[in-house]
Amino acid sequence: MPRPANLSKLSVEALIRMRNDISGVLSSKAALLRKELASLGENVANVVPSIPGLRGGAKLRKVAPKYRGPNGETWAGRGAEPVWMRDAIKKGKKREHFLIDKSAMPAKANGIKKGKRGRPRKAA
Repeated sequence: MPRPANLSKLSVEALIRMRNDISGVLSSKAALLRKELASLGENVANVVPSIPGLRGGAKLRKVAPKYRGPNGETWAGRGAEPVWMRDAIKKGKKREHFLIDKSAMPAKANGIKKGKRGRPRKAA
């Protein structure tokens, strides 16, 4: 299907038809790629990026919070900086002020590995 010179001049029905055609072509190409990868013995979910409307893609793991705000809000340190932290930094506080104290957490949560008998390992 040749692309028209100006998409803004097309009717809504024509645009929807074009979108559906593109979606169908993308789906068939993704299926072909999955078949090729399967024949190579690759794990398709980890190789093919997710396309909206198609299954697959990597799942993100949940991360423990790293910072706690004055009203109990938490932030793992990923993504955009939360408003409460941004405002506090503008007022002169440092990011380290909001760090959650890892020493007060249970050993499993703060990353300390234990030996066979449940005691913390000695540092090598």
